[in-house]
Amino acid sequence: MDVDQQLRLLTANAVDVIAEAELRKKLERGTPLRVKLGIDPTASDIHLGFAVVLRRLRMFQDCGHRAVLILGDFTAMVGDPSGKSATRPRLSKEQVDGYAETYVNQIGQILDMSSDAIEIRRNSEWLQPLDMQEVLRLTSQTTVARMLERDDFAKRYAAGVPITVMEFLYPLLQGQDSVEVRADVELGGTDQLFNLLMGRHLQERADQEPQVVLTTPLLVGLDGTNKMSKSLGNYIGIDEPPREQFGKVMSTPDELIPMYMRYATGWDPDRIDERIAALEAKTLHPNAAKREVARAVVALYHGDAASTAAEAEFDRMFKQERPPDDVPVVDVSAGTTWVDALVTAGLAPSKREAARLIEQGAVKASGVAVAENGPIPVGEQLVQVGKRKWARIRAN
Repeated sequence: MDVDQQLRLLTANAVDVIAEAELRKKLERGTPLRVKLGIDPTASDIHLGFAVVLRRLRMFQDCGHRAVLILGDFTAMVGDPSGKSATRPRLSKEQVDGYAETYVNQIGQILDMSSDAIEIRRNSEWLQPLDMQEVLRLTSQTTVARMLERDDFAKRYAAGVPITVMEFLYPLLQGQDSVEVRADVELGGTDQLFNLLMGRHLQERADQEPQVVLTTPLLVGLDGTNKMSKSLGNYIGIDEPPREQFGKVMSTPDELIPMYMRYATGWDPDRIDERIAALEAKTLHPNAAKREVARAVVALYHGDAASTAAEAEFDRMFKQERPPDDVPVVDVSAGTTWVDALVTAGLAPSKREAARLIEQGAVKASGVAVAENGPIPVGEQLVQVGKRKWARIRAN
């Protein structure tokens, strides 16, 4: 691609580009750029919200640039304060290492993992060896006043909510990553803007050309209100089964369809604009648009055949009200309560949630709502929880 084509593709639907003129200048050199993305391994699953910035990094790779993926194994143990209203609990090294391994496995579904397309580093390489003198030198690169310009810090300070000095260090540590890898561009969500700008600042102090900062929006989760998050249970994991992905997309509020078209489908900008225009002109029905998005999401992570099968399964379950073909069979002992059986079968994550589902009438056995907790009948029960979860529970 020529420079104009690259600029249009790489900045399409971005929120912040600081600065586009600098990015053009870097692209005009005709040499591959080093495009940094830092990831703190703090959970086991990557969801569609996090995939937004990963897909942007893949666009840079497809344009011939080199991805520099920073696994923040050191900063994950410090805790990123971005968007937090309280100090985040610290993670152990064992937890972080375990999450990092699962991240790398899942990231390969999006990024080109060939050696000439990506460089994977752990920031413990350069942050762990820092002695006190070097830490003090790093803290001298900015001021407390500038740190309090951060929206989340400012709100917590005004509300009298404690802010630890360690949290003040976090943007400096992330910025130091950019210095160490000599990043030309850094990507991140809009909640990372302050940290990314700190990278520019530290690079300038180190007599390096400052990185271009490009941010993408935070994908709203299935609840239609909060950003997608595993802790909030409003997420779609990229490793989830095709049937789950399809069904979850179909459950999203209609007002999220344009956002999901832009940031979850992998479509090119022209197609995105055309489909959103059709939606706004009411020539494309929201349900049909949602199906297009659901097919695209499943195809991205499982392939076209799985996408077609997932749609057929969805129609069988919701239109014909038939269970899927692969309902798991779970054996429990006679006398096991419904609450315990639901947890054992994986139909509820906890006893409390199982009890809530029964109370709400969301649990059906052979088509009849389970009225209350009690021993599950002896024999086999076809159990449905909500619209998408099924199991054959046998009490022996």
